[in-house]
Formats: sequence, structure tokens, C-alpha cells
Amino acid sequence: MQPFLKVDQVTKRFHQVVANDQVSFDVLPGEIHCLLGENGAGKSTIAECIYGFYRPDEGMITVEGNPDPLTSPRDAIARGIGMVHQHFVLVSSMTVLENIVIGTDAATPILDLKGAVRRIQEICDRYSVDIDLNARIWQLPVGQQQWVEILKALFQGARLLIMDEPTAVLTPQEARRLFQIFREMTAEAMSVILISHKFDDVMQSDRVTVLRRGKVVNTVNTRETTKEALTNMMVGRSVELRVKRDAHKSGAPMLEVRDLRAMNDFGTEKLSGINLTVNRGEIVGIAGVAGNGQGELFETLIGVRKAASGTIRLDGEDITGRSPAEIQKRGMGHIPDDRFADGLVGDFDIQNNLILGHHRKAPFSRAGFLNFGEIRSFARNAIAEFDIKAPSETTRTRSLSGGNAQKVIVAREFDQATKMVLANQPSRGLDVGVIEYMHERLLDKRRSDFGVLLASEELGELLSLADRILVIFKGRILGEFTGEDANIEQIGLLMAGQTSGHAPERLS
Repeated sequence: MQPFLKVDQVTKRFHQVVANDQVSFDVLPGEIHCLLGENGAGKSTIAECIYGFYRPDEGMITVEGNPDPLTSPRDAIARGIGMVHQHFVLVSSMTVLENIVIGTDAATPILDLKGAVRRIQEICDRYSVDIDLNARIWQLPVGQQQWVEILKALFQGARLLIMDEPTAVLTPQEARRLFQIFREMTAEAMSVILISHKFDDVMQSDRVTVLRRGKVVNTVNTRETTKEALTNMMVGRSVELRVKRDAHKSGAPMLEVRDLRAMNDFGTEKLSGINLTVNRGEIVGIAGVAGNGQGELFETLIGVRKAASGTIRLDGEDITGRSPAEIQKRGMGHIPDDRFADGLVGDFDIQNNLILGHHRKAPFSRAGFLNFGEIRSFARNAIAEFDIKAPSETTRTRSLSGGNAQKVIVAREFDQATKMVLANQPSRGLDVGVIEYMHERLLDKRRSDFGVLLASEELGELLSLADRILVIFKGRILGEFTGEDANIEQIGLLMAGQTSGHAPERLS
């Protein structure tokens, strides 16, 4: 079969960094082809080369046998290639219809809206997509926002759809439905390039190309391999994909939250009476689609956001309304979901970010002066332990990749916390080997009678680590599951706000 797309010996450099090193693979018509690799392996770079955003320094990309270079995304779109980025490129104040037609051939001086609506509706009918074309983007849940991006690509005539982490913002039911539609598309000879780190997604592809440090390790038929074999190709060693949570008896409450209410940045109530308890020696997971109050909850608990009402107690002490510095002194660590905005000082180097909040304390400070030898030694140990890829401890954090920046935050907060860890999306952007290590460290905190509150969009992570899982939707806890009775289907329904048929909620 003639490939729709052929990538032949493509190399892409950024100054001295070789992001793609002679990468070769092809994509057949009617195929779901997965690009798999650790953070920094070159997946997104090669995808952006295919989409015309980057031009390769060497090699060739051929579309349907045409070797003419892809010089821009517009050129790629004209050749039948569409891309849905992990972070959507939508104008929130505009309608669904406007977002789909803007920048396309339909957006002529004499706009044929009726014709555009007819074409979009035909696509929606073909794949059973129900979406209000007159709704504004900000009014839509993130799952439907993703569909706006997909519809735009299909409206532009895409025959190859590049999907970057497509299930990151979806409930399990939405993810399953998305793959059903992918199969409907491939049955019509469309092709999908899937970029994902979720092995449940990866194993639904037809073939997998594994990249490591910018090079292709292998391309394999998915049905002829295993998750373990793919992980070995990614990392170069065996990795425990699912940690084993050992039996551990939890103790007295470490964190108690009662009727907590808080506003978002626009003055609208975002937390609507949150009640939860995290005991000593317990990991409590928060499951929910992004944007349902997880960020505001963690910010309020750590003191960055003011509570409108309610109480927060840490180890029996009321910390409601206290400053982040005071809460940190009382033993709470915090891994925020936005690493660059909230977790790091970009112009500080790695070593100074690793001691933030403790820079006036021994052993990093002596008689009012910084102890640079101790700081340097601590930083080098953390860099080695968390495999932070950087030239040295004096590298500024704003120059780090997202995954390496996250490792700096995790290393600092794990070291500084003495009672409680708030971890909001801690594994986002991390390599699978470091995730394995971080999971073990979270379990170590549990064994040491810490309380851990863990929010994650990875249900597999919560099912592996959490003793209890709370489901959050629009700032409310809709239900609670223990590790033994956790049911993905019920959790997924609650994540979408569907409470009918669910057993009575059990809230701590």
C-alpha cells in the first residue's frame, strides 16, 4: 500500500540541540500510527515538521508521493494534513462556527455561512457529534472544545489528523468514544497520528514508532507488542508501570476541610462547599476533568487564594487565611499544576529554585549569609536523583523543558514538606522512569505517615496510588470511592456531572 505520508531521514536542530536525528517512518491510509517517547524524545518536533511549522534541516517529508517541502501549516492543510494541539488554539470569545471557519477558504469577503453550516453539520452527522455551533468557546466543556478543533481540521479537508495527547482532557467515556470515531475515520481511509504517553491509548493504535533522544528505536505492529516491551524501548530498561500500594493503616486526620468556598479570578464562586479529610499515612486522590476547581482548591489550601468561607485544619491547627509562608512552615508542601507561573522563578537558576522558602535556614544559610557550598551540593544531588537534564545547577529554570522544570519543583517540595504534600498533576510532562520514581516517593511519604492530596487527570495514576478517590465537578465533591471499590465507569460518569444511578455519596 502506498503510504499517505513518508518521513525519510529527517533531522531538525535547534542551535546545538538535535531534536530529531535522521527520523524515518511512514503512515498508511486508514491507519492509527502512534508516536511514543519520553519527554524530549522529539515527538512534538517531528509532528510540527509534518504540519509545516518547522522545516527540517535534513531529510524529506513526502505526502502522497509529492516530495515538495511543507513550508507552513497552510501548506500542510492544503495537502490534507490537520493538527489538534494539546493546548487548543481557539478564540474563547468567538462562537464554535466562527472558530471553525476563521482562516479557511469559507471566510471570504462574502461569507457563505449557510454553506459552511451545512458542511459542518454533515461532518457532525457522519460522526454523531452533537455541538451547538452558536455557543461561545468559553461556554463549552474542554471535551467539546477539542471537538471544535477536530471539526475545523475536517472542515478544511484533513485526510491525516495529528492528535497531540487527545485524551488528556477527557473522561474515560469520552476517550472511548473518541477512539470509536477514529476507527470510523480510518474505515474511510483517513489516517491518524497519535501522540500519547497513555498506554491505554497507545495500545489502540495499529503501529507504534518509538523515539528515544531524537532517534527512532523501532516501529512495531501494536498487536505484536506489549506495554512492557514498548516501555523498555522508550527508556532502555524495565519500568514498573503500575506501582503496588502496600497495606498501611492510616491514622488521625492530617488535613480537614469543611464547607470550603472560594472565588475564581473573575469573582465567580469556583469552590462550592468542599468537604474532605486526608488522614496520616493516606493518599487521597482528586479525579476530575481540568477546570473543575482543582487549581482553586489547592491554591486555597496553600494560602495563595483566599477562602470565602469554611475552615482548613492542618494537623489539628486552623490554618484558614494564613499566608503561604506560614502554612509551609507548618509542614505543607505544594506541587502546582502550572510549573512556570506558580512553581518556579524563571530567572533564578536551578539551585536557587531548589531552596526557595528555605534559603534563610540551615544548612543553606549561616550567620545571615548563603552557604553556597551546601546549596551547590544539595542541588547536584537533586539533579542526579531526579534526572534533571541541564548543563549545570546554575542553569536558569526558564530555559528548561517542561518536564525538567517539573522535576525541580517535585525535588524541592518533597524535601521541604514535613507533614502534608499537595500534589496537583505532579507527573504531567515527566518521563516514565521518573514517574515510577516519583510514585515510589509518594508512597514513601504515605509510609512515613504524611498526608498526601493528589489531583491527577490520569485515572490510572489515582487507581494505583490513592487509598480513596474523590470526584470533583464544578467545584463540588460528587462522590467518593475507596481503592477496593473504585469503578472507572462510575468515576467517569461523575467526572461528567452525571449522578443518576450512582450509589449515595460517602464524603469525609
